[in-house]
Amino acid sequence: MSTAASGIPVPSAVGEGLKAAFRTHPAGVAIITAATPEGPVGLTASSVASVAVDPAAIVFSVTRATGSAGGLLSADTFVVHLIDHDHSALAQSFAVSGSERFTPEQQWSTLPTGEPYLPAARFALRCRAIQTVPVGTSSVVIAEVLEVFSGPQGRPLVYVDRKFHALPHPS
Repeated sequence: MSTAASGIPVPSAVGEGLKAAFRTHPAGVAIITAATPEGPVGLTASSVASVAVDPAAIVFSVTRATGSAGGLLSADTFVVHLIDHDHSALAQSFAVSGSERFTPEQQWSTLPTGEPYLPAARFALRCRAIQTVPVGTSSVVIAEVLEVFSGPQGRPLVYVDRKFHALPHPS
C-alpha cells in the first residue's frame, strides 16, 4: 500500500483486486455496539465470522481506530447484532459516519451490563475481545462470546456489490 500526497493510504493493484473480488462475495451483515464513557457507539460490519464453539469465539475487523471503531476497540464488552432485511435502513445508518443512531424510533434497549441492545435482531452476541491484531489501517478482533440472545427470525441480510440484499426466509 502506498500513501497519497494527502497522507491517505492508497491500495496497491493487488489491494484493488481484493476489493473487487470481495465486492462480489456476499457477506452477512451485523451491527456492533458498545457503551463508552462518551455514550453508545456502533457500526455496521460485514466481516463477522464464527471461529470456534469451545470456547465460543467470533472474529471481525474494523477500519481505523477512531470514532465508533475506536470506541468499540476500547470497550470492555460489546454486542454483535446479526440482523435481518427488516433492519437494512438501520444498517445503512450505522454504516455512515454522522448518521442518527440509538434513536427511540430504532427501538434500542440496554442490557443489564450496559451495552446497547437491539431486541429485534435475529441474534445478539455479547462479547469481549480476547485479542486485537493491527493489520495496516484495520484491526482484526477475536472475541469470546459471553452470551447469546435470540430474537425474531426474518429474512437474512447480506451485503454484496455495495448494497444490502435479502435472502429468502430460511425454512
